[in-house]
Amino acid sequence: MKQIIIIGCPGSGKTYFAKQLSEILQIELFHMDNIYWKKDKTHISRGELISAVDRIISQSEWILDGNYISTIEQRIKGADTIFLFDYTTKDCLEGVKSRIGVKRDDIPWIETKLDPDFQKWIMDFRKDTLPEIEKILERYKYKKVIRFVCREDKEKYLMKLKKNVNKNITIHITELNIELQDDQ
Repeated sequence: MKQIIIIGCPGSGKTYFAKQLSEILQIELFHMDNIYWKKDKTHISRGELISAVDRIISQSEWILDGNYISTIEQRIKGADTIFLFDYTTKDCLEGVKSRIGVKRDDIPWIETKLDPDFQKWIMDFRKDTLPEIEKILERYKYKKVIRFVCREDKEKYLMKLKKNVNKNITIHITELNIELQDDQ
């Protein structure tokens, strides 16, 4: 697990999960919103976005957080692991509302209210966008897809990952110490 994308409805906690995953795995995190949006709320062109994603996925390790259907297949092709957040619309709306007025790492401004168009997009996500994502994922069945349907699933996964990463570090250090002792 070294090339990772995290996709799903806004408000599902993708960004928070991405930060935790990045810390646990020690892999650099990139937010699609930070790549696409400028501080003045204008954005880069589709071509610039595709080029930026190409530069990131050409690296040996990365985590990319965000949807952006225009580059989702490009990112799926480059990924070895895909996390899909498949939460209820209600959970996602609550998540988005909870971050209003909060400074975040993934966008270059603070949201002061819930934009009605954004709210509608969230409300239509399961009907419009998720089927598009599913259709693309169908072409990449050989990829590792981890789907979370609730926040509890995500938390359980992170706890298990933390334990396993720590075990792997301990095992590696133990093996390294044995090798050093053998060399003496």
